[in-house]
Amino acid sequence: MLTYEELKTNPRQFLSLTSLTPDEFVDLLSAFARAYRKRYPASQTVAGKRRKRKAGAGRKGTLENIEQKLLFILVYQKSYPLQSILAELFGISQGRANEWIHRLLPILKQALDDLGVLPERDPKKFKAKEQHQQDAADSIIDGTERRRQRPKQAEKQALHYSGKKKIHTDKNVLIATAKRKRVSYLSQTYPGKTHDKKVADTENISYPEHIALHKDSGFQGYEPNVRKLYQPKKSLARRN
Repeated sequence: MLTYEELKTNPRQFLSLTSLTPDEFVDLLSAFARAYRKRYPASQTVAGKRRKRKAGAGRKGTLENIEQKLLFILVYQKSYPLQSILAELFGISQGRANEWIHRLLPILKQALDDLGVLPERDPKKFKAKEQHQQDAADSIIDGTERRRQRPKQAEKQALHYSGKKKIHTDKNVLIATAKRKRVSYLSQTYPGKTHDKKVADTENISYPEHIALHKDSGFQGYEPNVRKLYQPKKSLARRN
């Protein structure tokens, strides 16, 4: 069973499972704890009713402490495992895993927003938000895919099947700063078959004028109004 106390002694594995170093986890933990207490005060039950007995009484759950709760939702976000696998990793039932996912995802989002690191989702607001961010001057745009369950309908199966990944996926386009690796923009979610450039064109992102944007061949022909565009040229070996 995964536990925070054991995992934090192995920084490499900690990073692999959560995308955060132990120190970064601690920085996020404070904001996560505040957001959790605000949403679920100790004086109330999860349903929002006034408690009839002291908080902490009764059977102790596997995700009792706040560190374990944050670890649980970060592992889910990093790997997006089946709920049955996630339940096995944390020693709970699949039903409880489902409940915790839905309870903790909004808390994680609020914590990231409170820390000011939540990426912009509105393409029209991206320009204003990044206009005065110095690290945004050198940014990278790229497409990212994550595995999803195979749709039951044949039409949706074809729409979500990624020929590149050979699996059914969902796709997003993101923009990240080159130096700080800060994700500054995250698009809406599209079927995995959708081409990167088509996603970018559909989003119609409004860019600050000071951005120099790096892109790969998946964005061939994408020419937003930015200070400068960079795209690597194909090597002679690949042309032949």
